[in-house]
Amino acid sequence: MTTPTAAPQPKSRFGSHVSRLTAFAASREGRPARLGCLGAVLITLGGLGAGSTRLHDPVLESISLSWLRFGHGLVFSSLLLWGGVAAMLIAWLLLGRRVVDRTATTYTMLATTGFWLTPLLLSAPVFSRDTYSYLAQGALLRDGFDPYVVGPIENPNPLLDDVSPIWTTTTAPYGPVFILVAKFVTMVVGDHVIEGTMLLRLCMLPGLVMLIWAAPRIARHVGANGPAALWICVLNPLVIIHLMGGVHNEMLMVGLMMAAIALTLQNRPVWGVSLIAIAVAVKATAGIALPFMVWMWMHRLREKRGLGPARAFGFATGASALIFVVVFAVVSWLAGVGLGWLTALAGSVKIINWLTVPTAVANLVNAIGGLFLPVNFYAVLEVTRIAGVAIIAISLPLLWWRFRHDDREALTGIALAMLVVVLFVPAALPWYYTWPLAVLSALAQSRQSIAVIAGFSTWIMVIFKPDGSHGMYSWLHVALATACAAVAWYSLAKSPESAEAEKAPAAQ
Repeated sequence: MTTPTAAPQPKSRFGSHVSRLTAFAASREGRPARLGCLGAVLITLGGLGAGSTRLHDPVLESISLSWLRFGHGLVFSSLLLWGGVAAMLIAWLLLGRRVVDRTATTYTMLATTGFWLTPLLLSAPVFSRDTYSYLAQGALLRDGFDPYVVGPIENPNPLLDDVSPIWTTTTAPYGPVFILVAKFVTMVVGDHVIEGTMLLRLCMLPGLVMLIWAAPRIARHVGANGPAALWICVLNPLVIIHLMGGVHNEMLMVGLMMAAIALTLQNRPVWGVSLIAIAVAVKATAGIALPFMVWMWMHRLREKRGLGPARAFGFATGASALIFVVVFAVVSWLAGVGLGWLTALAGSVKIINWLTVPTAVANLVNAIGGLFLPVNFYAVLEVTRIAGVAIIAISLPLLWWRFRHDDREALTGIALAMLVVVLFVPAALPWYYTWPLAVLSALAQSRQSIAVIAGFSTWIMVIFKPDGSHGMYSWLHVALATACAAVAWYSLAKSPESAEAEKAPAAQ
């Protein structure tokens, strides 16, 4: 008699995923993932010395690596970090060619995101020092202070040492949900900066997950390509390096906003408005989307319930306002704070760079007009910023009314409204452009649009420095960033594309 052989045991689901991921990494399709992962590793290593590091880092001192922050060590760290940025940009553009010819798949995008993101979870903050302010503001609420009434300087502790001086006296401009998140982090780690940075970055991950979930669904709803949307608003270095590497609460805000829009488009508007209220309670900017979501809800009431336009609009408006107020009141009560954070939104006027039209105009008037006449830069800046606020105040209602007829128009209105705000607010920072880019990911998918997004994102990525400063007052730095942007645009606008790929259906 022969002993029967045991049937082969099926692989576990986890083992199957690991095998597939390993095969992907080793394949030609996984080349951008490997290159971007190398870039992320270099950014993480270079960030130890050239990133937005602590003023006094006992960890580096204890392992005798403090030299990475000074002299030749800083040069070495900077080369590593910029080499990593270059590798990630090249990997993103290589992946962009597959987006252009519609051969990229959703799995490719998701796996690549994992490869690029994992090393950065261990990185010091790069391109911004905001995470230190977040921790100090969370410690205020933890220790019984109201962060909407006093600045971090009123609560002396080790966290305060690394907050940029300009923000030590500024009250928190963030909503109660994010202040609760920051409070939670400081309750868990105490006043330990490194542990706090790592945990705060992990708290941003749900925002990335929501963005990954929502972006392809919104794109497919308007007949666009899901993988292309992921390439624009998830794998974009402004998201991976700035939002996750830099630890910005925009990651939560954008993810919540996009999930809210997706839920509304899927005929779940109550959940959509609830999420947009939470997004506003992270950062007020998400509120721009709410009036356009009213149009989306109205369209569903007309299609599903046969309501007339006036009744549908009235119901959608009233229900949205009620849900928003209730959700916002609940999270404010949980945080034990009021609406004082709204008055702190004007704190951005302390930032002066060329990323907004009003500040750019004031700088140009100062530079050119100063050659012929005495110019008071700050007086000019005040005038241009008032004009910028007026443009926003006029444009937003007009855009809301103009883009009301269907879902695609409502999405276009959100994207344009956010773009107007970013361009004409008193001051902007690179990661602000992730707001409109998230919504544009479903709308701007032509070859030329993708090329323009690649060029612009590259310029914004290169013009800022790893320590959080910018190079817009250096003509050499501006020229270098512009040259990189031109190469990025050309690589996608003029890359070869086969006739078969032109006819291929969008990969979902």
